[in-house]
Amino acid sequence: MTGVKHLIEVHGLKKTYQSGDSRVEAVRNMDFFIDDAEFVTLMGRSGSGKSTLLSILGALNHPTGGKVLVDSLDIYALTAEQRADFRSEYIGFIFQSFQLIPYLTVLENVKLPMAVTGRKKKVQDRMAEDVIERVGLTAKSLRLPDQLSGGEQERVAIARAIVNKPPLILADEPTGNLDSKTAGDIMGLLKS
Repeated sequence: MTGVKHLIEVHGLKKTYQSGDSRVEAVRNMDFFIDDAEFVTLMGRSGSGKSTLLSILGALNHPTGGKVLVDSLDIYALTAEQRADFRSEYIGFIFQSFQLIPYLTVLENVKLPMAVTGRKKKVQDRMAEDVIERVGLTAKSLRLPDQLSGGEQERVAIARAIVNKPPLILADEPTGNLDSKTAGDIMGLLKS
């Protein structure tokens, strides 16, 4: 179909790493598109390139070749500063290792992506408190990450990813540390 605008378009995507004397092709000649409001699951064995692909789609890791368009914007044609701004406004990340700042409270960690939005502090607080409630951590909003269980830390990472209501959420094993009921609730939250 002509004239169709996709949220993500990937053309000829490649990522190669050098490991000692050998070359590792983590991503090999990928072409695909994802439409707005589409929920896509990426599955594969450990080491098959899933995390590498997510980091490329999230403008964190330069591809060796090919193009990545997000909302028709070639994200690797942007400067590093423009990509950083784009990421903070457009993408919510849920990393496999959570990437929480250890000396910030739950509330402060969740507010982090809003630091560059120009929103007033009261608005940031309200938005952060709302998503913290949605992930069931209101009573723990003033705790530090090391005072939380692994599942609670994961929910903080999820709240941080969705607080700005980004058009694109990239999640690397978003429910890996959650019990089945909480995992189901979180998947529902991510789909909404």
